[in-house]
Amino acid sequence: MPAARSSLAALLLLGDGRLPSGGYAHSGGLEAVVRSAGVTDVAGLRSFLEGRAATAGYVGACFAAAACAAASGAAATRQGRISLLDKELDARMPSPTTREVSRSLGRQLLRALSSIHAHPLLETITGPIHQPVAYGVGAAAFELTPHDAAAVTVYESVAGPAAAAMKVLSTDPFTVQGAVAELAPLLDELAADAAALAEAPADELPSLSSPLLDIAAEQHRGLEARLFAS
Repeated sequence: MPAARSSLAALLLLGDGRLPSGGYAHSGGLEAVVRSAGVTDVAGLRSFLEGRAATAGYVGACFAAAACAAASGAAATRQGRISLLDKELDARMPSPTTREVSRSLGRQLLRALSSIHAHPLLETITGPIHQPVAYGVGAAAFELTPHDAAAVTVYESVAGPAAAAMKVLSTDPFTVQGAVAELAPLLDELAADAAALAEAPADELPSLSSPLLDIAAEQHRGLEARLFAS
């Protein structure tokens, strides 16, 4: 299959919500938060997205950047570093549901990328890995940078819930996307900070907590009727 024509095009593909990697079936905890009346309008949604980006999104971006650097590096140390990153990220997810969802999305992402951009690097990954780590490996397969991997990961952390908001809040899609646009400077800053840590030891990568997201994930699993898988 021909190589990606440009890093920009590849980055846009990775960040495209139409990529069949399963993300469209998840709300990132938003549905449960809306059900508990924690978010009732676009202003509340913006605060939710900002908090998610600065915690779970940033941590994921750091691990995506590190995974991209590892996957782009020497073959002798590649798999060991990626496995270690995956274990360290797992330790940063207290919620069993969040861990399960992240690994499921990681598996589907690698499957989608293997189908549309066959690359030997993707074949070296054995077993399910967390979604941010999969983003890092996928970015490396497209010859993108750790910054690119961080950017698409932190963007995905808000784009998914924003798309879900149009269903669970029944609000105007323009105002929802406006809320995402307002976060652009923050997302850029988080991606840059994450990329700077791409070569850091795995156990020294950020471990920011987001307890309300963990609680929302567990509450969502118990909902009898729900629109999203998480």
